[in-house]
Amino acid sequence: MKPPHEITPEILKYITSISEKIGEVNAKYLLKSNPTLRKQNQIKTIHSSLRIEGNTLTEEQITAIVENKRVVGPEKDVIEVLNALEVYKNLNKFIPYKEKDFLSAHQLLLKNLIEKPGKYRNQGVGIVKGSKVAHVAPPFENVPFLMKDLFEYLKDTSEITLIKSCVFHYEMEFIHPFLDGNGRMGRLWQTLILMQDYPVFEFLPFETLISKNQTAYYEALSQSDKEGKSTKFIEYMLKIIDHSLDELLENSTKKLTDADRIQLFLEHHEEKVFSRKDYMNYFKDISSATASRDLKYAVEKNFLEKSGDKKTTTYKKLNLPKTQSLYI
Repeated sequence: MKPPHEITPEILKYITSISEKIGEVNAKYLLKSNPTLRKQNQIKTIHSSLRIEGNTLTEEQITAIVENKRVVGPEKDVIEVLNALEVYKNLNKFIPYKEKDFLSAHQLLLKNLIEKPGKYRNQGVGIVKGSKVAHVAPPFENVPFLMKDLFEYLKDTSEITLIKSCVFHYEMEFIHPFLDGNGRMGRLWQTLILMQDYPVFEFLPFETLISKNQTAYYEALSQSDKEGKSTKFIEYMLKIIDHSLDELLENSTKKLTDADRIQLFLEHHEEKVFSRKDYMNYFKDISSATASRDLKYAVEKNFLEKSGDKKTTTYKKLNLPKTQSLYI
């Protein structure tokens, strides 16, 4: 049975916006994967996802662990980071609709932290917020059947992947299949589901935005619980993804060098002759001074030929630069 949810105007608005931004990312930045950026975003993702669960280590400390440096901190927190790094190292090996892979990921994520990682719970659980019980999970006897149904839903190709990833995240949190690590697994598996259709999500640490406002995250889960459908949570997560893409596009443009920008533009701008205005329309976040410097560099390197003067200046493509730079 398909998990209950509705497609609201809000959901459609965000799907349209996200789709447009993914297209922009693919066109401009996903030409080659940047190892430095991948590492930075992985650290942000791990830091944010674990912070939501109470981990005290900073981004700097996690970076030190990645670089095999000694870190002073609670042993449990260090183990959580080491486990998360191992999971992300193997992320491309997991298949999102395979329940066996889901359990294997949990085993890696909770290794040396709980007694039986990679196994569904064998007792009843509830989530307590303050002095109130916020959520009582289904009986443990039902977990295997509920999770089996949820993985069957993941195989449904008629459902939009963006929506399917949010539905899975919510339903998994509702079922609460494990004694510990449910939040981490929900966010991890949503990333993996999205990555199958949109490789950009490997670089997109949307957990960072969740961790900045955890109250809204739990409120969206709670509202969906009350309504008996995941609609509110879908709206919330799509909004988070949309904002994360905004940040990625903004930050990525700033990190490109003049050589990177010139190569990207020459590869993707179809007209052989163009103006500085055309160049600035492609890179909307750069100043006119930066555009002029880029184009001057390209002329000096014989990638472009300059004609005219001041307002009548145009540029003609000559050669495509061969740069060793890596961009997102």
